[in-house]
Amino acid sequence: MDLTNLLMCILLGIILVVFFYLFCRVVKKLFINSITGLVLLFILKYVFMIDIPIEQPAVLIVTALFGLAGVGSLLILKLGGLI
Repeated sequence: MDLTNLLMCILLGIILVVFFYLFCRVVKKLFINSITGLVLLFILKYVFMIDIPIEQPAVLIVTALFGLAGVGSLLILKLGGLI
């Protein structure tokens, strides 16, 4: 194996490690945001008795994808009488 192939393998390894690290950071933030959104949705439903229809799949999908911002949007829609 000559020096060029060795350097290419090392560079490819470094790029893969950086990509994996950044991917894990993004997924971790998305996961934490989704879990906090779902927890807030259940707190609004069962503690504050706000009648947000969590039985509808669209509500859970919005909450899982957008987290706290999704719950805030759903709350605004509920208070506005749209859901």
